[in-house]
Amino acid sequence: MSDGPLDEETMEKYREAGSVLRQVLDEAAELVEPGATHLEVAEFAEEQIYDRADGPAFPANISVDEEASHASPGRDDDTEFGEEMVCLDCGVHIDGYIADAAVTVDLSGNPELVEAAEEALDAALDAVAPGVETGEVGAAIEDVIRGYGYTPILNLSGHGVAQWDAHTGPTIPNRGTDRGVELEVGDVVAIEPFATTGRGKVTEGSKEEIYSLENDRSVRNRAARQVLEQVTEKYRTLPFAARWLESGRAEMAVKRLSQQGVLHGYPVLKEDDGELVAQAEHTVVVTEDGCEILTA
Repeated sequence: MSDGPLDEETMEKYREAGSVLRQVLDEAAELVEPGATHLEVAEFAEEQIYDRADGPAFPANISVDEEASHASPGRDDDTEFGEEMVCLDCGVHIDGYIADAAVTVDLSGNPELVEAAEEALDAALDAVAPGVETGEVGAAIEDVIRGYGYTPILNLSGHGVAQWDAHTGPTIPNRGTDRGVELEVGDVVAIEPFATTGRGKVTEGSKEEIYSLENDRSVRNRAARQVLEQVTEKYRTLPFAARWLESGRAEMAVKRLSQQGVLHGYPVLKEDDGELVAQAEHTVVVTEDGCEILTA
């Protein structure tokens, strides 16, 4: 939770990250069309972020249809977009200060599902203020999504962000709950409603392309040691994609480090019923009179 209002230097870094992210996300979304590949769009977004900021806060997530999160293309992925629901989720950091946002591009012919997620986000932003419990924000999200006849993803939530930490407290649920905490001035939170045509629960799939540093204990294998040095130097505790690594044996080394508990893997999360998922997301700073939207 917050230690109070952010100083102006920190606020400017968050604002810059948010401004860059908004531009890049809008430009990348324009590229999402049948025939384009997931890898082309992900690499475009990540390259633009490197050109305009200190780097991505995490790999570009491109989730389609029943995928809800953690889907990012591999090094040689040639998957093309089709008639799908496409969620594009990206992050930017300036000196480790993070902005996180997402949009959904509907190529499937289900625009109301996207509208439900976007309107739920608007309702959540209207609810944000110091002293408001996170469960109240979740209730605003749930009311809108259920009002459309859809279901919020009940076991996914928004989250706080901090310097070099893409997922911290407080948790912002996508449903009403009495177990929340009060928002405070200076909290920086990513609010991300997920709406689905299914029953509203995700589980882990088998695909895994995103990792982060769990601990930096020493390892014997030379290739694994090289990967660990690269991760520690370039990405610190931020999530990274296996395809970002330069080592020729990087994928094998990453798997070894993950099995040893040195790296934490993020499996793709999928809606249990195989139903469509739409997402909308902004990062905000809680202020005295509500919130400032960094990624507007």
